[in-house]
Parts: sequence; C-alpha cells; structure tokens
Amino acid sequence: MNVHEYQGKEILRKYGVITPRGIPAFTVDEAVAAAEELGGKVWVVKAQIHAGGRGKGGGVKVATSLEKVREYANDILGMQLVTHQTGPEGTKVKRLYIEEGADIADELYVGALVDRETQKVVLMCSSEGGMDIETVAEETPEKIIKIYIDPTDGLDRAEAERVCAQIGIPSEAVAEGADFLAGLYEAFVKSDASLAEINPLVVTGDKRVIALDAKFNIDSNALYRQPEIVAYRDLDEEDPDEIEASKWGLSYISLDGNIGCLVNGAGLAMATMDIIKLYGGEPANFLDVGGGANKEQVTEAFKIMLKNPNVEGILVNIFGGIMQCDVIAEGVVAAAQEVGLNVPLVVRLEGTNVEKGRQILDASDVKLQTATTMADAAEKIAAAVKA
Repeated sequence: MNVHEYQGKEILRKYGVITPRGIPAFTVDEAVAAAEELGGKVWVVKAQIHAGGRGKGGGVKVATSLEKVREYANDILGMQLVTHQTGPEGTKVKRLYIEEGADIADELYVGALVDRETQKVVLMCSSEGGMDIETVAEETPEKIIKIYIDPTDGLDRAEAERVCAQIGIPSEAVAEGADFLAGLYEAFVKSDASLAEINPLVVTGDKRVIALDAKFNIDSNALYRQPEIVAYRDLDEEDPDEIEASKWGLSYISLDGNIGCLVNGAGLAMATMDIIKLYGGEPANFLDVGGGANKEQVTEAFKIMLKNPNVEGILVNIFGGIMQCDVIAEGVVAAAQEVGLNVPLVVRLEGTNVEKGRQILDASDVKLQTATTMADAAEKIAAAVKA
C-alpha cells in the first residue's frame, strides 16, 4: 500500500524526523488558506499522487505570493500529471500539499528497504539528492553508501555518523544527521514499510537536516496491525478493478495484454503468465483466487477480467491442493453462464478431484477447451485469440 507524501511525513514526525511544516488541501481556496496559516513569504505547492517525478511533470511549484499559490493550485489541482512512474496516461491530481519554503544548502538522498539476500534492513545514502537513485546506481554507483542493519542490534550510531559525513553533511550537523537516520529506521520498522525514501534529504542554510520529500510503501501483509496507516488509503489512486477484487479476497493486477488469467497461487500465476508469453500471447492480468475460492469468487473473478475491453480470451489454470478441482469447475461453468461468456476459454485442471472437475466441464453447455498441461493450455489460448 502506498501513501501520499504528506502522510509519509506524518509517519516520520512520529519518530522524531524533522520535516517542513505543511497542510494538505483539496480545493484552491483550501490551498490559499493553508499558505496563510503557515505564514512566511515562500510556499511550495505540491501535487499529491502515488508516483515520483512530480516536479519534472509540473506538479511542484514554488510560490512567492498568495496570488501565486492560488494560480499554481488552480493549475495543478485537476491536472493529468504524467511522470516516469505514472505511465503515459498520467494520474489526475485530486490533492495538494502546501508546504513552507526551505533554505536549501545541499540536497542528499537516503532510503530504507529490506535486503532479502542479507535478511537485513539496508539504508542507502548518497550525496546525489534530487536524482533518481536508479540513475545514480547506474552512472555513479560509488556515490551510494549502504548501512546493513541487523534487526536484533539496530542502527549503530558510530556508523550512522560516519556515513553522514561521507555523503556531505557538515560536521556541525553530523549528530543531527545520525538522529535523522535513526528516526527513519524506526519509522520504517514500526510502520511495516517495504520502502521509505527521502529524496531529497536537505541540509538547510542554518545546518538543519530535514526531509523535503517522503515516499512510503507499506507491506500490505502487515496492514492488519497498522489501522492508522490503513486510514491513509486513497482509493482514487488505485485501480477500481483491483479494489473490487480485494473485496472478494482476490489478488488482481491489471496488465496490458489480451489473455485473462485465473489461477490459484501467486507462483503458479507468475508461471502461467510466463508460459503465455512463451507461446506468443500477452497476459491481461495477474489474478490469484487463493487456496479456498468458491463459486461466487470465481464468478466475480470472471466479471472483473471481462471488464477489461482488451480481453480476447481467458485461461483458467488450477492446481488442486486445498482447492478442489470440482469446485473450481462448477464455478467456471456458473461464471461463464452468468456473464454470457463470448470469448475463447481454456481450462486446465490438475490435482484434487480433477476427474470430477473434468466431468463437470465436459457435461456443461459452456463452449470451452480443456488442456492437460500448462504448455497445452498456453498454446491453445494463444492460438484461440489469434484466430
């Protein structure tokens, strides 16, 4: 689950990380009122979407008067903001963040994520703030310094201070920089984040270390113990079909292809998409119905897939363990009948009660093809959508 910048900064402040003062706004008038409340002579009007690169796309503007705040808020609110992370279609801006200006002396970078190879949290720090970290890694990898943190030991203070000095934090601000890293690490762990990125981390003219931006991705598997963060969820930033799927306990992600996939198990779903591509097809979605789907869930899965106008065929690939093939077969037949299926359908079943499942499919009046192997299934559906 992603959160907006202003929400990420709320998380950071709970753990002692310094951020500029700011107020979210949902209308132009609210933006102007926020600037008045903040006071000062300089404000930053920021689009709030779940994507990076907002400044490059015209979604971040520095205003030096309340009139400019109103002008920029009017320009940004409602715009279709296109960045390297939104894709060419962009994202409509429905929220703003009005933030006090900062006296920036230097821009740095720090990010936290889980390193699966070492099974530790890694802090990536760099002097190259304001740039995409992927670009830094490709062009000047020596400018990325990593701190690997054993969760049983926590962040080593001496190492934190050493890295702060290495990335260019002035000596008089190194202690505050180490406090910043400690707060970021605690925020990352306590919020069950999978990514916490501050780009840029800035050193101000009076040698303060503050988070000028904040990007948090929260591990969805841990949301049950993060009710305050769940309340941050912005459904406007999510795919409506993915939201609908989650209501039925389905894991669904839209893709760009034309073959709908209904599979049980994330690993099998990934393998199914791979083999579809191997046989010349393009998957239209990732859809994992889980290990205990019923007929109602399968029906809803069909409805969600068929909302995509690009879907020209559907492949059902089920391995019955806890999931029983006859239950899935009944669900497939019921779903196809209810939605009035008019695209090619290929079904491959294997595992528990597979013979019963195949008998149900054979006895139905639904037009479909059965397959015995994944390769057979992928070949048949790829050929069907090309026919």
